[in-house]
Amino acid sequence: MTTLSTELTQQILAAVEAGFEDQIAFTEQLTRFPSLRGQEHTAQDFLFQELKARGYTMDRWAIDVNDICHHPGFSPVTVDYSNAINVVGAMRPANETGRSLILNGHVDVVPTGPDSMWTTPSFEPRRDGDWLYGRGVADMKAGLAANIFAVEALKSLGYRPAATLYQQSVVEEECTGNGALACLQRGYRADAAIIPEPEDDMLVRANVGVIWFRVRVEGLPVHVREAGSGANAIEAAYALIQGLRELEADWNTRKHDHRYFEDLEHPINFNVGKIEGGDWASSVPAWCEFDCRIAIYPGVHAQDAANEIENHLRRVSDGIPFLANNPPQITFNGFFAEGYVLEEGTEAEETLARAHLSSYAKPLESFVTPGYLDGRVFVIYGETPCLVYGPYSEGIHGFDERVKLSSVKRVTGTIALFIAEWCGLEPI
Repeated sequence: MTTLSTELTQQILAAVEAGFEDQIAFTEQLTRFPSLRGQEHTAQDFLFQELKARGYTMDRWAIDVNDICHHPGFSPVTVDYSNAINVVGAMRPANETGRSLILNGHVDVVPTGPDSMWTTPSFEPRRDGDWLYGRGVADMKAGLAANIFAVEALKSLGYRPAATLYQQSVVEEECTGNGALACLQRGYRADAAIIPEPEDDMLVRANVGVIWFRVRVEGLPVHVREAGSGANAIEAAYALIQGLRELEADWNTRKHDHRYFEDLEHPINFNVGKIEGGDWASSVPAWCEFDCRIAIYPGVHAQDAANEIENHLRRVSDGIPFLANNPPQITFNGFFAEGYVLEEGTEAEETLARAHLSSYAKPLESFVTPGYLDGRVFVIYGETPCLVYGPYSEGIHGFDERVKLSSVKRVTGTIALFIAEWCGLEPI
């Protein structure tokens, strides 16, 4: 497609500016929905109605595990998917002359932690200067709003995309990636995709895959007065955690074998996110379970990494007398996702670079992130260039999560300019 004229570029950016207060209000309204895992349906109902009112042809469905469980990108789940709702809005032109596009974002958010540790209530958005606060406001409801209002800016000028455009609001990004995968399996494909995750005004060049697993240790309970004759499952769990730290260190030494990760200080991060065990302070604990997350490099198959985790824990257990004959049970219960690399030089990236330069007045930068992104679904399984690119944020997954509003506005401008060039425009 031909590049945009200076006049049209400025008109589009001015339209984004004109609609930005409405965009902030929309983002605040969306943030008020506590769309934690299993509770996303109310936020999705809101988005369904908002997109429908804007003229999109709507699709809304609960993820059916049977539809995706045999796909190589599937992550195992142990929770009910009754409220795991995906929403997709389609906008089609009168004449399909441009290139199609998916604008994707996830509506699920991570738990808040103790609300008393937030400055103000976590699901009540708070604006302070150039910052908007609230759980999920950065990760990534501001991005969802940017997708919608980029199209609205074009509509305010009397245009719509000259190619099919899909707005996707998915669930499960924070735990499995199955939401984006379910969209792919349902048949939603395009020539390119954009995901405005909070990526500090940069493009993600590559990101790790992620594996979730639970380790259960069973001990031998006795009264504390006879503690030496029992087997403490909690203390054994600590030894296994230390063993997994050794595996993390080993995997980090392999970074030089993986393109784009050579210069990252610590690309593979292991985390124990939850632990519980025992039943009584005066009893040697009979059980302990801990939930883990570990990263894997692009190109490493999740099953191969899972096998290595199991083998490593088995070796560690062999050094703990009572675990040698009673090894821990390992359950893979979430992310089983591989990482990806966005190859350089695609037309989609070149188009984004031009749009970013117009919006930010500085060249587009790219970086490598040690976190999970749904971009892997598009790149690996949809063979679609996926541009994960979004606003500056602080505190995501922590307290007082916040997004920088001036950055959101520029990202929205970039997306609107990208649509105009990539899809082309036709009069409404």
